[in-house]
Amino acid sequence: MKVTAIISDQLINEVKNYSHSSTTTEAITIALQDWLAIYRLKALNKQLLKKPLRLKSAQKIRKLNRRRP
Repeated sequence: MKVTAIISDQLINEVKNYSHSSTTTEAITIALQDWLAIYRLKALNKQLLKKPLRLKSAQKIRKLNRRRP
């Protein structure tokens, strides 16, 4: 999608620097993906606050974790 946006050069350059991007498009894409990941984690945390996971035993999870490479 092509988008026209008015964003300060300073902000774009800072995002490009931190994201190690060579293009503005890549920098904005990375920034938006990171923002979405943080937003989704916050939403998940809100859900867990309302209804926490209750495990009867952590033994099954330990076994699963130990099987991973």
